[in-house]
Amino acid sequence: MENRDFKESFENLGLSRGSLESIKRKGFERPTEIQAAVIPVLLKDDVDLVGQSRTGTGKTAAFALPVLEKIDPSERSVQVLVLTPTRELAIQVSDEIRSLRHDGRIRIMPIYGGQPIGPQIGELRRGVHVVVGTPGRILDHLRRGTLELDGLRYLILDEADRMLDMGFVDDIDRIISYTPSNRRTLMFSATMPAGVVSMARRYMGRRKVLRVSEDKMIPDEVEQEYLEVEEDRRIDALSDIIRPGFHGIVFCRTKADTREVAWELRRRGFRAWTLNGDMSQQAREKTLNRFRNGRLDVLVATDVASRGLDIRGVSHVVNYSPPENPKDYLHRIGRTGRMGIRGKAITFVRPGESAVLRRMVRAVGGTVRESRAYE
Repeated sequence: MENRDFKESFENLGLSRGSLESIKRKGFERPTEIQAAVIPVLLKDDVDLVGQSRTGTGKTAAFALPVLEKIDPSERSVQVLVLTPTRELAIQVSDEIRSLRHDGRIRIMPIYGGQPIGPQIGELRRGVHVVVGTPGRILDHLRRGTLELDGLRYLILDEADRMLDMGFVDDIDRIISYTPSNRRTLMFSATMPAGVVSMARRYMGRRKVLRVSEDKMIPDEVEQEYLEVEEDRRIDALSDIIRPGFHGIVFCRTKADTREVAWELRRRGFRAWTLNGDMSQQAREKTLNRFRNGRLDVLVATDVASRGLDIRGVSHVVNYSPPENPKDYLHRIGRTGRMGIRGKAITFVRPGESAVLRRMVRAVGGTVRESRAYE
């Protein structure tokens, strides 16, 4: 939760009994602040919306719950299109929406590259109500005529700041040209840089902006530490950190580093595997599923490979290689301390270089302390 004293309940937000039953099955007890702010607006007001809240605060449920109530299952047309920056996030968002639906007739489908397009075409022909996809593959279907958006009611841009960083603005422009003018556009983002504000002005008409806890980008649940360690001693320090209960992501600068670190950890008896851009989509999905299911304890990843990951229960993030800038630091440590569950972020720095990290952490409104617990 973003605010420990926040006491709103789902029952007061105007959701249907079916949605409340779905929430109960998921085990959600109270809405997060972004959910409490967004859900009543989407249920009642006919406006476009921008929602800003830091990573891990339940933005998917914030838009999914009210939008699912607006879908007419008797219509076979695509009524909701969610754009995500990565394939992994498309899968995760699709699964989350499916778990929240109150009507089993509502069909939800992820669409992304790296998979044969034929089965996707077949599913679309059979009728899908909610499509969650990456801009490139969505645009491919639109150009082929295998995805039609004439009946679209909601266009949702998820992780808008990341889509901006990854250069998807032109693709989004082209996708929007296929959508009806009376659609509602929703945009969700962890940060609100000038580019995201520009996107909102370009794609939206009358809009409401809801910002939650924008003064605190790092949640209280994340404990931040650094270790001064010589480069040739980093693997030993990392091995000391991986103790029973560790379920974490180790960030490296290069793909070669991820392979080397993961191999060395396995040699030392740890259940570790690599996640980087050289892997096929099938291999990435298999690795992520093994990590989620507890068959792996350590993911050794690059920044690019981990963009958009939303994995619950990450106990630790270890910056084996220091991040390049405050934004990368914020992105990395945002993988832990999610939805009110505590986590730890540990950054390795060379002896005498901790001041650089402390300045980086201050730039995003946080503090970091030196740790000697693993010596």
